[in-house]
Amino acid sequence: MFRALRFLIFLGLLTGGVVWLANRPGTVTLRWLGWRADTSVALLATLVVAIAVATALLYRFWLFIRRAPEKIVRAYGDNRRRRGYLALTRGMVAVAAGDAEEAAKQAGRANGLLSDPPLTMLLSAQAAQLKGDEAAATGFFTAMLEKPETEFLGLRGLLTQALKKGDGAGALKLAARAYRIRPTSRWVAANLFDLQVQAGDWPAAANTLKLSLKNKLVDKREARRREAVLAFEESRRALDKGETDKALSLAGKAHKSAADFQPAAVAVARVLVETGSMRRAAKAIEQAWGNDPHPDFPELYFKAKKVSEPLPRLKAAKRLASFSPLHEESAIIVAEAAMAAEIWGEARKSLEPLISGGAPTPSRRVCKLMARLEESEHGDQKKSREWLMRAAAADADPAWVCSDCGNSVGVWSLLCGKCGGFDTYGWGTPPHIAGLAGAAAVPELFPPAGPHLVDERRPEQ
Repeated sequence: MFRALRFLIFLGLLTGGVVWLANRPGTVTLRWLGWRADTSVALLATLVVAIAVATALLYRFWLFIRRAPEKIVRAYGDNRRRRGYLALTRGMVAVAAGDAEEAAKQAGRANGLLSDPPLTMLLSAQAAQLKGDEAAATGFFTAMLEKPETEFLGLRGLLTQALKKGDGAGALKLAARAYRIRPTSRWVAANLFDLQVQAGDWPAAANTLKLSLKNKLVDKREARRREAVLAFEESRRALDKGETDKALSLAGKAHKSAADFQPAAVAVARVLVETGSMRRAAKAIEQAWGNDPHPDFPELYFKAKKVSEPLPRLKAAKRLASFSPLHEESAIIVAEAAMAAEIWGEARKSLEPLISGGAPTPSRRVCKLMARLEESEHGDQKKSREWLMRAAAADADPAWVCSDCGNSVGVWSLLCGKCGGFDTYGWGTPPHIAGLAGAAAVPELFPPAGPHLVDERRPEQ
């Protein structure tokens, strides 16, 4: 609407100008090189406008001729880039689909059409990996290191290859270089931390963890847990070297950072016992037992209490159990101490809540203890065998179980010996064969324990 209005205004002004000139027909005389020309003002104005329009048209045509080659080259380049990025897109789709031949074909086409951008080299490397040509992929990734804009992508590719081959030393160097370029990359920081841990470089791993926390790559809770684990490993190394003060300090730091980290609590108690700080050791064990009882504590507690005879050990066991009276471990240590003192009633009383009707299925350790109790107290071989058969069908005794692969070990370690996972061991029941537990339902093989009547006058079928 505004454009139409402007056109009407222009047309009105032009018409008014023409009418004004027509009403004032003056004459104009020109003399040039002996020539004389007489004309009207209106005709002269018309000639001037015509010459101006012709000059403008000639100038635009000259500009078109001058710029034509540049536009042709630009259009050709735009067309090549369009086809190159189309090939690049198709290549990426082929990589995602696992089509190695199509990926290689599109990578070659994109490389020919485009002026070697970062994604073209990455596509070529990925296509080579799909075809199983690791040497070619390594060549592409290495070439990417020469340019700042592709260096990180090249390092990531080479790092992935090194991890796949199990080259820990090479992967660590690549991860450190990638971390210097992009310290805020979560993937790089995680891999660098894992590789430093696997190499046993605890100070470097602790520094990486500190920077990761600063860059908000890990949350505070996870960072504190990892700090505890690293401090515990340093404590064990210091203890192996005989540096007991340093070991105690590091173990205490680990326990403080993560109160639920049982190995650190055990380490604190062990170092205190070895250094003769028995009162502190006993207090530390009592506190840890109240938080989360563990089978590694009782023997250390007896040493801290300086008890070796059965009756004093029973008394100490009862005191320790009082800090977590409802836990199964508390009942077990009291039962074991009572059986060692041959106080069978105390042992049975302690185990009764674990085998009563309202209790969960007794664990393997409880079944074995009941078998010993039946044989030791009454000499009842039959009931003892029944409990042993129930023990065979029960879940395995608690152990350190890897949350990633299910591997179980008796002693906690920083890395899983099977899958290499970091801090994946947790205290729990190891995986077992499902069919074995189902066998407990067969009364002929596993008769229920407890009081029952047998007619001895009838022969067994």
